Amino acid sequence: MSDQNNFNAVGWFEIPVIDMNRAIQFYEAVFGYKLDRHQMGELDMAWFPSHDEAKGASGSLVKHQQFYTPSTTGILIYFTCPSGKVQTEFEKATAAGAKVVVPPRQISPEYGYMAVVTDTEGNNIALHSREG
Repeated sequence: MSDQNNFNAVGWFEIPVIDMNRAIQFYEAVFGYKLDRHQMGELDMAWFPSHDEAKGASGSLVKHQQFYTPSTTGILIYFTCPSGKVQTEFEKATAAGAKVVVPPRQISPEYGYMAVVTDTEGNNIALHSREG
Protein backbone atom coordinates (compact mmCIF):
# COMPACT_ATOMS: atom_id res chain seq x y z
CA MET A 1 0.00 0.00 0.00
CA SER A 2 1.34 3.45 -0.92
CA ASP A 3 1.77 6.34 1.49
CA GLN A 4 -1.17 8.65 0.74
CA ASN A 5 0.78 11.64 2.05
CA ASN A 6 3.19 11.45 -0.90
CA PHE A 7 0.77 12.33 -3.66
CA ASN A 8 -2.21 14.51 -4.50
CA ALA A 9 -5.60 12.88 -5.04
CA VAL A 10 -5.75 13.90 -8.71
CA GLY A 11 -2.97 12.71 -10.99
CA TRP A 12 -4.23 13.73 -14.44
CA PHE A 13 -7.18 15.51 -16.07
CA GLU A 14 -8.55 15.63 -19.61
CA ILE A 15 -10.62 18.48 -21.04
CA PRO A 16 -12.82 17.49 -24.02
CA VAL A 17 -12.57 19.68 -27.11
CA ILE A 18 -14.35 19.96 -30.44
CA ASP A 19 -11.74 21.96 -32.37
CA MET A 20 -8.20 21.24 -31.13
CA ASN A 21 -6.57 24.21 -32.87
CA ARG A 22 -9.11 26.62 -31.40
CA ALA A 23 -8.79 25.05 -27.94
CA ILE A 24 -4.98 25.22 -27.99
CA GLN A 25 -5.15 28.86 -29.06
CA PHE A 26 -7.57 29.65 -26.18
CA TYR A 27 -5.62 27.92 -23.40
CA GLU A 28 -2.25 29.24 -24.57
CA ALA A 29 -3.69 32.78 -24.72
CA VAL A 30 -5.22 32.59 -21.24
CA PHE A 31 -2.40 30.91 -19.33
CA GLY A 32 0.68 31.65 -21.44
CA TYR A 33 1.66 27.98 -21.59
CA LYS A 34 2.88 26.17 -24.69
CA LEU A 35 0.81 22.99 -25.08
CA ASP A 36 2.51 19.92 -26.55
CA ARG A 37 0.28 18.27 -29.19
CA HIS A 38 0.23 14.48 -29.66
CA GLN A 39 -1.77 12.56 -32.26
CA MET A 40 -2.35 8.94 -31.20
CA GLY A 41 -4.51 7.32 -33.83
CA GLU A 42 -8.03 8.72 -33.41
CA LEU A 43 -7.02 10.42 -30.14
CA ASP A 44 -5.77 13.99 -30.47
CA MET A 45 -4.20 15.47 -27.32
CA ALA A 46 -2.48 18.70 -26.30
CA TRP A 47 -0.66 18.33 -22.99
CA PHE A 48 -0.29 21.10 -20.45
CA PRO A 49 3.26 21.55 -19.12
CA SER A 50 4.26 19.15 -16.37
CA HIS A 51 7.09 19.49 -13.87
CA ASP A 52 8.08 16.68 -11.52
CA GLU A 53 8.52 18.89 -8.45
CA ALA A 54 5.49 21.14 -9.06
CA LYS A 55 2.35 20.97 -6.94
CA GLY A 56 -0.96 19.93 -8.49
CA ALA A 57 -1.92 17.67 -11.37
CA SER A 58 -1.19 18.09 -15.04
CA GLY A 59 -3.52 17.19 -17.86
CA SER A 60 -4.47 17.55 -21.46
CA LEU A 61 -6.94 18.84 -23.96
CA VAL A 62 -8.35 15.78 -25.70
CA LYS A 63 -10.42 15.15 -28.82
CA HIS A 64 -11.99 11.84 -29.78
CA GLN A 65 -15.31 11.57 -31.61
CA GLN A 66 -16.63 8.67 -29.55
CA PHE A 67 -15.33 9.17 -26.02
CA TYR A 68 -15.23 12.90 -25.18
CA THR A 69 -17.97 15.54 -25.13
CA PRO A 70 -17.52 19.07 -23.76
CA SER A 71 -19.91 19.98 -20.95
CA THR A 72 -20.87 22.83 -18.67
CA THR A 73 -22.49 20.46 -16.17
CA GLY A 74 -19.73 18.01 -15.32
CA ILE A 75 -16.57 18.22 -13.25
CA LEU A 76 -15.15 21.69 -12.63
CA ILE A 77 -11.37 22.01 -12.93
CA TYR A 78 -9.69 24.88 -11.08
CA PHE A 79 -6.68 26.34 -12.89
CA THR A 80 -4.11 28.19 -10.78
CA CYS A 81 -3.58 31.63 -12.31
CA PRO A 82 0.08 32.01 -13.34
CA SER A 83 -0.09 35.78 -12.81
CA GLY A 84 -1.16 35.34 -9.20
CA LYS A 85 -4.28 37.46 -9.79
CA VAL A 86 -7.54 35.91 -10.93
CA GLN A 87 -8.60 39.16 -12.65
CA THR A 88 -5.66 38.91 -15.08
CA GLU A 89 -6.49 35.43 -16.41
CA PHE A 90 -10.22 36.24 -16.30
CA GLU A 91 -9.64 39.20 -18.64
CA LYS A 92 -7.47 37.06 -20.94
CA ALA A 93 -10.14 34.34 -21.01
CA THR A 94 -12.98 36.71 -21.93
CA ALA A 95 -10.78 38.40 -24.55
CA ALA A 96 -10.08 34.93 -26.03
CA GLY A 97 -13.80 34.14 -26.32
CA ALA A 98 -14.81 32.69 -22.93
CA LYS A 99 -18.31 33.31 -21.61
CA VAL A 100 -18.66 34.50 -18.02
CA VAL A 101 -20.39 32.11 -15.62
CA VAL A 102 -19.17 33.54 -12.30
CA PRO A 103 -17.21 36.81 -12.37
CA PRO A 104 -14.14 37.11 -10.13
CA ARG A 105 -15.02 37.04 -6.46
CA GLN A 106 -13.47 36.22 -3.14
CA ILE A 107 -14.01 32.71 -1.81
CA SER A 108 -12.71 33.69 1.63
CA PRO A 109 -9.62 35.44 3.03
CA GLU A 110 -8.02 32.02 3.57
CA TYR A 111 -8.74 30.57 0.12
CA GLY A 112 -8.44 33.58 -2.15
CA TYR A 113 -10.38 34.36 -5.32
CA MET A 114 -12.08 32.48 -8.11
CA ALA A 115 -14.03 32.92 -11.33
CA VAL A 116 -15.78 30.47 -13.67
CA VAL A 117 -15.91 30.78 -17.45
CA THR A 118 -17.06 28.61 -20.34
CA ASP A 119 -14.14 27.97 -22.69
CA THR A 120 -14.37 28.07 -26.49
CA GLU A 121 -15.22 24.35 -26.55
CA GLY A 122 -18.21 24.47 -24.18
CA ASN A 123 -16.55 23.42 -20.90
CA ASN A 124 -16.81 25.33 -17.64
CA ILE A 125 -13.42 25.93 -16.05
CA ALA A 126 -12.54 27.80 -12.88
CA LEU A 127 -9.70 30.24 -12.33
CA HIS A 128 -8.12 30.51 -8.87
CA SER A 129 -5.54 32.72 -7.15
CA ARG A 130 -4.77 34.06 -3.69
CA GLU A 131 -5.22 37.64 -4.96
CA GLY A 132 -8.11 39.20 -6.80
